[in-house]
Amino acid sequence: MSCTIIVGGFFGDEGKGKVVAHIAEKDQPTIISRGGVGPNAGHTVKIGEKEYGMRMIPSGFVYPNARLMIGTGVLVDPRVFLHEIDMLNVRNRTFIDSRCGIIEEDHIARDKGSAHLAKKIGSTGSGCGPANSDRVMRTSRQAKDVPELSQFIIDVPEAINGAIGKNETVLLEGTQGFGISLYFGTYPFVTSKDTSASQIAADNGVGPTKIDDVIVVFKAFPTRVGEGPFSTEMARDKSDAMGIQEFGTVTHRQRRIGQWDGEMARYSAMINGCTQVAITGIDRVDKDCFGITEYGKLTKKAKDFLKQAEDDIGCPVTLISTGPDIHQIIDIRKEPA
Repeated sequence: MSCTIIVGGFFGDEGKGKVVAHIAEKDQPTIISRGGVGPNAGHTVKIGEKEYGMRMIPSGFVYPNARLMIGTGVLVDPRVFLHEIDMLNVRNRTFIDSRCGIIEEDHIARDKGSAHLAKKIGSTGSGCGPANSDRVMRTSRQAKDVPELSQFIIDVPEAINGAIGKNETVLLEGTQGFGISLYFGTYPFVTSKDTSASQIAADNGVGPTKIDDVIVVFKAFPTRVGEGPFSTEMARDKSDAMGIQEFGTVTHRQRRIGQWDGEMARYSAMINGCTQVAITGIDRVDKDCFGITEYGKLTKKAKDFLKQAEDDIGCPVTLISTGPDIHQIIDIRKEPA
């Protein structure tokens, strides 16, 4: 039994949704709870022919026996939340902390109407920056003030810590990536709060002594949506020639593609307190690895890349994604002692 945090190590879009969904199915947690900013982060989960894009509900919804929660530090857009509740049919097992900040229509208008946020920074326009600003100013509403959310309200930290106290398995799901952390990222081209593992724990009211593992997800070819420094970025014609084209889940903007950045990966792992690493997109390092589910069947090129990644990061690679489906993954995590 354990409490595990899963966060992104680069600029977001690392495939955290798929990793969370896989771990949820395999480890069967009693609670999966979201930390992070709010609905400005999109997570995609593909199961067979079905693909789900979520902005509020935890990606681990695929495991039907888990209670799904949104932690105290997360912003909630009631319109997005209620839409996803019905889309995923999870109304009876999803909960919001009463103290979550609320995104109003005015926040979205201010986000989209700000030349600084919309043009210079490249905001998603989901209202998170202005909503977090109002929360800092102590003027925003909380989830407990919104009638249409009343049936979902609980004390999330109390529920999570109660589960941990009973030796149940808990997953805490992060959003975005380390490179756009308000504190540690490429300021000012960052999101409106910290995105590190420490923040995800705090968002859910879980103290540092209660965390057993931190899984940091890195993409073999990191990507970035919007503006900001990207030291290993490839020219668009080069990434196109490699067959790598991606689009943001929330904004649908084309993602910028880069080469592996070992220096950034190591620094990210240090700040996040990484204990295990998930690497996604190994099938782009070598297309012959697509769909493989056994480490021994990976090609030498892929294994050499993974060895270099481990050396760069200083932590073991225990999850290797070989395709978009949640079952296209190699899981070599050790069983809990």
